[in-house]
Amino acid sequence: MSKIYQEVLAANDGYAEEFGAKSDLAMPPARQFAVLTCMDARLDPAKFAGLAEGDAHVIRNAGGRASDDAIRSLVISYKLLGTREWFVIHHTDCGMETFTDDIMRGLLASSLKTSTVDASGWHDHGAGPGSTEGDYIDWLTISDNAKSVVTDVERIRKHPLVPSNIPIYGFIYDCKTGQLNEVPRASEAGRTA
Repeated sequence: MSKIYQEVLAANDGYAEEFGAKSDLAMPPARQFAVLTCMDARLDPAKFAGLAEGDAHVIRNAGGRASDDAIRSLVISYKLLGTREWFVIHHTDCGMETFTDDIMRGLLASSLKTSTVDASGWHDHGAGPGSTEGDYIDWLTISDNAKSVVTDVERIRKHPLVPSNIPIYGFIYDCKTGQLNEVPRASEAGRTA
């Protein structure tokens, strides 16, 4: 067993000992909203959005992008669990800004080992085999952070399974200050009808 494995289980033992009344939390989020954000370890939605357990749905993926699966989760959040507002939150210094679909596909075709990055770009150091299966994935990379927030809010707003009465807000979290900065064009695109 790895050190991380042991640390996670030890932390869970302590958490479970103090679990108490959390067993009574309802399945629907108490504050009736959802957040779509990036999986980046520097982001703690509970802290930057003032959440306690049971308050909101937090949907995370690489880049906080409005992928089919993210939209699936948002629709379930609304349709079955009653959320009434959604926040799309990207962030500064996002790893999704450091590569393109072609770079990712090339790295995966070379090997499945972890790559490294430096000032000259991404490098694969692993011995193959790799796989060309990455050619069939839209990696949803980011070239312009504010534009990607607008694009994601627009995609969600226009989706045929998303009702027009849910406001969708767009933000960029600043990794240097902890501040949420609204992207006005995104929030405008996410207004209710």
